[in-house]
Amino acid sequence: MKGQKILTILERELVVALGCTEPVAIALAAATAKSHVNGNIKEISVKASGNIIKNAKSVGIPGMSAKGLDFAAALGAVAGDPEKKLEVLDGLTKEDELSALELIEDGKVTASQAETPKRLYIEVIIQTDQQISRVVISDNHSNITLIEVDGKAVFRGGCENIGIQTDEEEIEDLSIDQIYEWVVQVDLKDLAIVKKSIELNRVIGKEGLSGNYGLNVGKTLQENVKKGLLSDDLATAAMSLAAAGSDARMAGSTLPVIANTGSGNQGIAVTLPVVAVAEKLQVPEESMIRAVALSHLITIHIKSKFGRLSALCGVTAAGMGSSAAIVYLLDGNLQQVKAAVQNTIGNVSGMICDGAKAGCAMKVSTCSNVAVQSALLALNAQEISSTDGFIHDDVEKSIESFCKLGNEGTRQTDELILKLMLEK
Repeated sequence: MKGQKILTILERELVVALGCTEPVAIALAAATAKSHVNGNIKEISVKASGNIIKNAKSVGIPGMSAKGLDFAAALGAVAGDPEKKLEVLDGLTKEDELSALELIEDGKVTASQAETPKRLYIEVIIQTDQQISRVVISDNHSNITLIEVDGKAVFRGGCENIGIQTDEEEIEDLSIDQIYEWVVQVDLKDLAIVKKSIELNRVIGKEGLSGNYGLNVGKTLQENVKKGLLSDDLATAAMSLAAAGSDARMAGSTLPVIANTGSGNQGIAVTLPVVAVAEKLQVPEESMIRAVALSHLITIHIKSKFGRLSALCGVTAAGMGSSAAIVYLLDGNLQQVKAAVQNTIGNVSGMICDGAKAGCAMKVSTCSNVAVQSALLALNAQEISSTDGFIHDDVEKSIESFCKLGNEGTRQTDELILKLMLEK
């Protein structure tokens, strides 16, 4: 694969996102629907796939105290700017929140599960006293496939069945070998988006450590280091910074992040464990940037097969990318990079996704710890054997097995998780 193609993939999959991407996508659909009709809102109807409901039900929305699918739709309709895409909720005020809550209190907003086989599907219908509009987003958080006004399609587009932004044929030949070769020789100036991901995501990590967000997972880890109950080592540094970023993001911080393959939380989990280890080791900035690029690209490679939403936690894929990057920071070779990925697959592959929420920071912490552990094992010539579980001798085949587990082996699990969540 030519270097320019890899750079294009990187630039397409790393985008700025404000807020958890599932409620943001609902807000985007609602904002788009409202922008196509005149008059006062009489009714907003939201229908979403089970995976969207899981991740939008309980997670915080930037700068707001309320949560939920209905609130995200109402907020997008009254104040969202559809031109901002995944930053649609940027700049909103408490007055906007009150306007959205008023719609809900007046019984004008309904939310339900859509009858669809798609894992990522959002449909918003807005009826005003003058017109009615319908917007559909599918397969990708910003992929608008249909806009209707008064029953007539005014836009049909988007891409069907896309797991990531990049075209399938452009990414199908990607491999860890090619990624590693490219990362070690690419001109540093071509990695500006990676540097930006470090800068933005580090800010939200530091915010989580200094503020009071969610379960305060990252902050609590750091405080226990000061008490002498935890060691001030690579694993704790990686866990605390990454978890703190997730703490802040899941609790509704207004700080933007660089998302990886549509997930801001995954973007945090791909970058911050690597940044924490790099800072702990005091490596040159160039080494840190190249390591984070490796983490991003390996995660993109895995997610291109895994899909955007699954019954398995996407942060596990980020842990695989981070483990490879930590090996790179510790001067490991390509074979050790692959071994670290193998070790991570063998460790966290069964972690389920039960929706976006404050507790996601604990999963980020777990996967960050595993990333460090897997890297150190690999550097010590320890790698999970192909006789164990579904691990193969070839890391690419192990990745394929992991992705099959997420795509084919967990559909019933996905349905049960959603049922258990909605029974509360």
